[in-house]
Amino acid sequence: MQYSSELIQTMRQALETVMASVPADQPVFGLKAAVAECILKAAAHGQTSYDGLVASASDQVQAIISMLT
Repeated sequence: MQYSSELIQTMRQALETVMASVPADQPVFGLKAAVAECILKAAAHGQTSYDGLVASASDQVQAIISMLT
């Protein structure tokens, strides 16, 4: 799937925002990649707003951490 450069920038910003909200004591290997994948999936399903992407990924962070630990 092709994404516009604007959407790619929005996805990057969403990723950085979500990762900044993860407590420093949760340095789980692979977490950033898994959160990025979550954001990509949300975008593929039509979610293109910054707030929507952040919300989609934030909702999954605890589940991702649990899965990776």
